[in-house]
Amino acid sequence: MRKIPFSPPDITEAEIDAVSEVLRSGWITTGPKTKEFEKRIAAYCGTNKAACLGSATAAMECTLRLLGIGPGDEVITTAYTYTATASAIFHTGAKIVLCDTQKDCFEMDYERLPDLITEKTKAILPVDIGGKLCDYDKVFAAIEQKAGLFCPANELQAGFARPIVIADSAHAFGAERHGVRAGAIADFTCFSFHAIKNLTTAEGGAVTWKSRDFIDDEQVYRSFMLLSLHGQDKDALAKTKAGAWEYDIVAPLYKCNMTDIMAAIGLTQLSRYDGLLQKRRDFIRIYDEAFADAPVCPLQHKGANDLSSGHLYMLRIFGADEQKRNRLIERMAENGVATNVHFKPLPLLTAYRNLGFAIADYPNAYHLYENEITLPLHTKMTAEDVAYTAQTLKELL
Repeated sequence: MRKIPFSPPDITEAEIDAVSEVLRSGWITTGPKTKEFEKRIAAYCGTNKAACLGSATAAMECTLRLLGIGPGDEVITTAYTYTATASAIFHTGAKIVLCDTQKDCFEMDYERLPDLITEKTKAILPVDIGGKLCDYDKVFAAIEQKAGLFCPANELQAGFARPIVIADSAHAFGAERHGVRAGAIADFTCFSFHAIKNLTTAEGGAVTWKSRDFIDDEQVYRSFMLLSLHGQDKDALAKTKAGAWEYDIVAPLYKCNMTDIMAAIGLTQLSRYDGLLQKRRDFIRIYDEAFADAPVCPLQHKGANDLSSGHLYMLRIFGADEQKRNRLIERMAENGVATNVHFKPLPLLTAYRNLGFAIADYPNAYHLYENEITLPLHTKMTAEDVAYTAQTLKELL
C-alpha cells in the first residue's frame, strides 16, 4: 500500500547547501541573504519593493499597523479562512467583520460586500484560497460603491480615499490574474512561506505593495523594517559598519524579522519555482481528468483570465455531510492517503463564537465546509501517487 503524506516540504541538497553556506558565513540573522530575497520577490511579483517578515500573519498585522488601523476601525474579511487572517485584525484592536462566501464558491460574496462597508471600514482582506486569486475587479468595484463613506484617519489612508485592499495571499505566490502576478494586484499582498507552502523558508512571509503617487516606497519599506525589529532604526547588519553602533528606538514595536537562514532556503526555492509550479499544474490536470465523471466538484485552478498557484486540491463531495466526509477522511488514511479539510469557517471555532459570531449567519460558508475534502498536492508526489489518490477516493465514493 502506498503511503502518501499530505504536504511535506520539497527540500533538496541545494537548499541544504545554501543553509550550510549561511551557517559557515558567521551571519545567520537578517542580513544580505534576506535583502537579496526581498529583491528577488519584488522582481518576481512585478513590484518595486518587498519586505520579508516572520510569517504571513505578521505581514498582515504589520500592514494594518502601517496604515494606522486600530481601535474604532472595522476590517472585513471572509468567514471561510484560517484564523490567521482574522487574528491579525484582532491584534490591532480593530473590529473583525465577516462576509459570507458566495453560494457554492469559496470566494467571499462580492454582492454582499458593499452592505458590510460602513464609515468605520478601513480595509478589506480577501483570501486567495487554495492558490486561486479572488476576483479583485469585483472587490474594488464593491469598495467604490461605498467610497463616499470612507473617513481617513491619516495621510496615507487619505491617499487611497477608500478602504484599502490587503490580500491574504498566503496560498497564492505565483498565481496570475489578467497576466498580472499576485503581489501586484491588491494594494498590499501578504504571502506565506510556511513549511507546507509551495515555496518555503520553513517559517516566514513577505509583503508587497503597488506603487502609488502618494506612497514613498522606501519609507514604506523602512516602516516595515521598524515594525519587525522593535522599532530600531538600524538593523544588525547596518550596525556592523565601523563606528555605527549607535541606534534609536522610534517606537516600542514588534519582533518578526526573517533570518538569512530562512532566506537562503527561499532563494533556492525561488530558483526552482517555475518547475515546482509546473509539476503542481501537471498533477492538477491528472486529478481533474480522473474526477471528470465523479460526483465531486473540484476548485477550478485555471480560467479564461486566471491561473492559480496550485497550492491545494480542494473538492466537494456531492450529497455528503460532515459525518460522511469525516468517514471518507478516515477511509483514505486506511488506504495510505493523508487528506485534510480547508477550512473550518471561523464562526465554528470557539474563539470566534466567543466574539459573538454564529455559523447560522454564514450558511454558504457552512455548506462549503460540510462536504469539503482536500487531497494531497505537492511536488514530492509522483504522477502515480496522484492517480492512486484519485482512484482510491473514487472507489470509496
